[in-house]
Amino acid sequence: MAQVAVVGGGPIGLMLACEVALHDVPVVVLERLPDIEHHPKAEGITGRAIDILDRRALMIGVDGAPAQPTDEERARIALGERRPDSLQPKAFPGARHFATMFVLRPESPDLLVPQQVLERDLARRAAQLGVEVRRGHTVTGFTQDAGAVHLDVDGPGGPYRMTAGWLAGCDGGRSTIRKLAGIAFPGTDGITTGYRAFAEIDDPGFHLPGWFRKDNGLLVYEEGPPRFITLEFSGPPASRDAPITREEFQAALRRLSGTDVTVTKIHKINRFTDNERQAETYRRGRVLLAGDAAHVQSQWSGPGLRLGLGDAVNLGWKLAAVARGQCEESLLDTYTSERHPVGAQTLEVQRASIALMRPGPHVDALRRLFTHLLMDEHTNRRLTAVVDDLHVEYDMGDPSLTGPLVGRYCPDLRLKTADGPVRLAELQRTGRPLLLDLADDPGLRARAEPWSGRVDVVSAGCADAPADALLIRPDGFVAWSTPAGAASLTDALARWFGPPARAA
Repeated sequence: MAQVAVVGGGPIGLMLACEVALHDVPVVVLERLPDIEHHPKAEGITGRAIDILDRRALMIGVDGAPAQPTDEERARIALGERRPDSLQPKAFPGARHFATMFVLRPESPDLLVPQQVLERDLARRAAQLGVEVRRGHTVTGFTQDAGAVHLDVDGPGGPYRMTAGWLAGCDGGRSTIRKLAGIAFPGTDGITTGYRAFAEIDDPGFHLPGWFRKDNGLLVYEEGPPRFITLEFSGPPASRDAPITREEFQAALRRLSGTDVTVTKIHKINRFTDNERQAETYRRGRVLLAGDAAHVQSQWSGPGLRLGLGDAVNLGWKLAAVARGQCEESLLDTYTSERHPVGAQTLEVQRASIALMRPGPHVDALRRLFTHLLMDEHTNRRLTAVVDDLHVEYDMGDPSLTGPLVGRYCPDLRLKTADGPVRLAELQRTGRPLLLDLADDPGLRARAEPWSGRVDVVSAGCADAPADALLIRPDGFVAWSTPAGAASLTDALARWFGPPARAA
C-alpha cells in the first residue's frame, strides 16, 4: 500500500510527491495523460517560486548566471520541441507588469522558462527519489475510512483498485478529487475570453510588437517566433473544451488589430478566461487539495504556478510527518489555515488586475493614477511583494515569539560553517527542518538533541545574522528565533515536528 497517492502529474503534483518522498514515504502519482502537455502554459517562474526551487536544487541556474539561449533554442522551446539538456533557464532582470502596466520592480530576476521544462526537471527528480509515476491512469472514484483511502482507477490494462493512507488531489481546476470529496468551490465567473498562441501570419508587419490595450480588449504581439495573446471582455467562452479553429483565433486577432490579418498556421494555442474560485477547505479527512484543484485564478502575472508550489512545500513535509506517525493529524489542519488565506488574497489581486485591464476612459484614468502611485518606491515594493508572494506570514501559534523573522520566510543567509561557506538554500535541500545556531550555543544544541533524528542542527557564523538562533521549517518559514527562550524552542519543536524521542 502506498502511504500517499497523488492524483495529477503536473508540476504541483510532482513537486508534492518529491516533497513527501524526501522523507522516505512511499508515493504513487496517478496522471490521466500519457505525456506532458505541450500547449502554452506558464512561460516563466517568478517571485517566491524561484526561492522554492532553489532550496530543492531544482532548475539549477537560479542563483548563478545561466547561459543565454540562442534565438534558435528559444524558437524550439516556444514551439514545444525538446529542450536541450545543456540549456539553462535565463534570468530576466527588470520590471514586470501588473495588469499589463510594466511598473513592478521585483527583488530578484524572473526565469524565462516554459512550464514544460520545469515538469521534466521535476519528473527526473521524482524518479531519483523513487516516486512511482503512473501515466495514463485515471481515478474514477474513491472512498475513505478511518485508516485509508480506497481508489478506483482506470489504467491502460483496465480498471483496478488501490489503497493509500492519504490522497492528494493535484488534478487541476476541474478536479475530480475535489468533486468526489464534496468540497465546495465558490467564486466568480469569468468575464473575458482570451487566446495564447504561437502562430504564423501572412503579414508579420501587421501590427507593432508589444502590449496594447485596445477599445475592445488587449493584444500582445511578440516577434521571433511569433507569439500572441488576445483578451476580449465579451464574457467567458461558450466552451473551454471545444477545439480551437484557425478561423476562431483569426477573428479575435482581426477584431483587436483592426486589420484583415490571416493566420496561416498555428503551432500551439490555448483558450482561457478569468474565473476565480477557491475550495472552501483544503482538507476533508484523508483527502487534501493543492494547486489548481484548490484554487483557480486568471493567468496574468503567472500566479498559479507560484501559488501551487507554495502549497506543495507547505503540505509535503506535514503530510510525510503524519504518514510516518511522527506527528498528529492535527498538523494537517495548519495546511488549510496557512495556505487558504494566501490563495484568497491571490484571487483578490487577480480580480483587481482584470478590472484594471478593462477598456474605457474611466479605467484609463484609474490606470494613470495607479501608475503615478507606483512611482513611490515603498508602494511599489509592497505591491510587488503581494504579487510575488513575498509578503506571506504564518501564525506560529505562540504569542511569546517576538523575533523579527518568526512566521516569515527566512532569507537566503550566507553562512560560514566548519566545512566552509554555504548558503541557507543549500542547507535546506534535504527537506528537513533546520535549527541554525549563529552564536555557538552548546546549550541550544543540547535542548534540540531529542529531535536530532528529525531536525538538522547547524552551527555557523553569519555577518548579517538576524538573530542568535533560528528554527526553520522545511518550507523555509521561521518557526522560532531568539530572543525567545528555551521553553518556547522546545514547544516549537514539539508543535511542528512531533514529541521528543524517548531516551535510550
